[in-house]
Amino acid sequence: MTIPGARPPDLPDLVRAQDRMTFIYLEKCRIHRDANAITATDERGVVHIPAASLGALLLGPGTTVTQQAMVLMAESGSTVVWVGEEGVRYYAHGRSLAHSSRLLEAQAQLMTNQSSRLRVAREMYAMRFPGEDTSGLTMQQLRGREGARIRRAYREHSRRTGVPWSRRDYEVEDFAASDPVNQALSAANTSLYGVVHSVIVALGCSPGLGFVHTGHVRSFVYDIADLYKAELTIPLAFDLAVEEPFDIGAAARRALRDRFHGGAFLDRCVRDVRHLLLPEDDDDSFDARLGENVVQLWDGSRRAVAGGTGYGEDTPW
Repeated sequence: MTIPGARPPDLPDLVRAQDRMTFIYLEKCRIHRDANAITATDERGVVHIPAASLGALLLGPGTTVTQQAMVLMAESGSTVVWVGEEGVRYYAHGRSLAHSSRLLEAQAQLMTNQSSRLRVAREMYAMRFPGEDTSGLTMQQLRGREGARIRRAYREHSRRTGVPWSRRDYEVEDFAASDPVNQALSAANTSLYGVVHSVIVALGCSPGLGFVHTGHVRSFVYDIADLYKAELTIPLAFDLAVEEPFDIGAAARRALRDRFHGGAFLDRCVRDVRHLLLPEDDDDSFDARLGENVVQLWDGSRRAVAGGTGYGEDTPW
């Protein structure tokens, strides 16, 4: 039987994960398939993107994607994530970028063991306190130190900008009830969560298996996003409060979008997730293992044996 259309690429034909483009963001266009390429069409014309060289496709506002384009992305081992403008919100995703479950398994193993969970949590705090030793601190001590650090950041930016600050205060159901700084913080943090969420699902990790945060489907998202708030969203919120834009929430989302433009933050976020979950892997081995398409069978304890093999054929039952 002859199947119409272009033949799906064989596994050896696919571009290795470390050699792929990290991501491409598209908006306001129609996405279709032409042989083994993704096409993006708008009023300016058509762009062809080799699907096998693409790590993740981020679909922004105004995009329409065909079923055949999604089939090609799946066949090519690429992922699709539906996002807000410039990726500042996460809505949904297709398959993971990863063939291997190694990152997910590492995350689950580290999170479900109290000692390793504490070790990862300490490392998360250590990334925020350069040069400080967090190895002997309890979670209570770490939370206290983090709280003091964030309060200090609020005070410093309040003095820098002249914007009064009392405390973090927001109503989930009433955005306008907060002061301008808190409104900007809420909008910017929501945008940051969207970008981090996109990275986590593209890597095949679980957004819900957190180390510091727990009990929520986005616990790990909040863990990773907290690494960047003092650097990104807090100063941005105070700067916008000085400018007094008409819609400070929209201004915060646009400003953060502009800072993310270019992809450097996505690369940084990937490196940080890898550092926390698989610190023994360098960049090359991490990317190579992310792209592995190997199925094994659990053999008890920490052992695994090859899949696709008949076992026990000579064993009488």
